[in-house]
Amino acid sequence: MRVTSAVLSLLMAAPAWAACGGPFPDFVAGLRAEAVARGHDAASAEAFFRSAAIDPKVLRADRSQGVFQMPFTDFSRRLISQNRIDRGRQNARAHAAIFDRIERDYGVPRGVLLAFWAFETDYGSFQGDFNTLNALVTLAHDCRRPDLFRPQIFAALKLYEMGDFDPATTTGAWAGEIGMVQMLPQDILDNGVDGDGDGHVYLKTSVPDALMSGGKMLQHLGWRAGEPWLQEVVLPGDLDWSLTGLQTQMTAADWAALGVRARQGDFARSDLPTSVIIPQGRKGPAFLAYPNFRVYFEWNQSFTYVLTAAYFATRLDGAPVFDAGNPEPGLNSDQMKRLQERLAARGHDVGGIDGILGAGTRAAVRAEQARLGLPADGWPTAALLNQL
Repeated sequence: MRVTSAVLSLLMAAPAWAACGGPFPDFVAGLRAEAVARGHDAASAEAFFRSAAIDPKVLRADRSQGVFQMPFTDFSRRLISQNRIDRGRQNARAHAAIFDRIERDYGVPRGVLLAFWAFETDYGSFQGDFNTLNALVTLAHDCRRPDLFRPQIFAALKLYEMGDFDPATTTGAWAGEIGMVQMLPQDILDNGVDGDGDGHVYLKTSVPDALMSGGKMLQHLGWRAGEPWLQEVVLPGDLDWSLTGLQTQMTAADWAALGVRARQGDFARSDLPTSVIIPQGRKGPAFLAYPNFRVYFEWNQSFTYVLTAAYFATRLDGAPVFDAGNPEPGLNSDQMKRLQERLAARGHDVGGIDGILGAGTRAAVRAEQARLGLPADGWPTAALLNQL
């Protein structure tokens, strides 16, 4: 690569290389300089970043993900309707040949991809109207998670140079995901599949491209062909509740010895390491999570979203509606934040005071329940908050 004096001046402008923050024009100049240093053509970089702008709506969306504060039962009922189930089965029939290819090549069952397709874009009907480049530069400029979003900008630039991205017109989700199954630019580069054979990977308009790419990405993330992912179970009342949660793994045969049984039929596999998960405590629904369940967290970090997506995939495969049980009332957002503050004050890593019952908060709740002599099921209640 020939480095011109203009490029050298950009490379030497240290403030423009700031990872985040600062005057936005300087930040974009730093992105252009880094793009050239990475080997991109200077003219392409100039054209790519010409229209880049901060989008305040992206920042508002990033800070208002209240839906993930809902308990599993409410969240799943909100996302799963009979209409979505019916349309999922219709799409399974309409695109049977594509799903057959995905199962053959990547080992991912159709129900798993159908669930993502449904939740991410309602089977492609709404893919987001945020300008993708602006979303990425906004989130990279913001100093909350620049290490996550800055590399995606250069992946989008690569797609632009390949003819698969338009900085002015490509739109998607507020966090920069594109297409029917919502993939980030780097994921498209790594796992994009030209499923319809037109020489391009168009995840917004091509069902074969979108589904094949999603299947390949799940395989890349560790999906194990021929293995289950989730199964509803019934738990005995005298189970040691501290064994529940993803931190404990035993075979289904081991769980059966403790009185755990499949709600319908037999265990899908009795030899695999599994975890019993009770998203709303010992009185709520219960599931057995197989190794493939953990792959879901590579797609999305929200426990509630992951469990709902995995459960919906089982529904599309014929599983019944889960038994909601009669869980104790949970905490509202303000109560959850107070709980997280008290847990953090006791030295627990709750991952931030955000009012969301994530993995760190669940583990801390379970530890405090055990310390206080309460059933250690990881479900926070007003009684626990009061005792803390």
